[in-house]
Amino acid sequence: MDALNALDQAAMTLRSAQAARAEKLNHETPAKAHKAAVDFEGFFIAMALEDMFAGIKTDGPFGGGNGEKIFRSMLLQQYGKTIAEQNSFGLTDAVQREMMRHQEAQSHDTK
Repeated sequence: MDALNALDQAAMTLRSAQAARAEKLNHETPAKAHKAAVDFEGFFIAMALEDMFAGIKTDGPFGGGNGEKIFRSMLLQQYGKTIAEQNSFGLTDAVQREMMRHQEAQSHDTK
């Protein structure tokens, strides 16, 4: 009988821990999903900007070279990040919505 009580107590503790973890995830997940969506949008915008700037030639005594290629890439990544943080492109909300929908579908499948 003691083994059965101990087993019941362990099951209740496990359920309590799972509920606490789920509650913590429910509070953290939207913020994490939003950050991931902003990062994704920033990367997407940077890739689009790189294509736009690919045709621009630099000339003059201080233009061109490997240094400019690296600097331009970093500059465009920062442009993409800044545009995404301003939420002016509009991709973040759609990506976050899909991430949350997918996560909820997975959580229902595991129950």
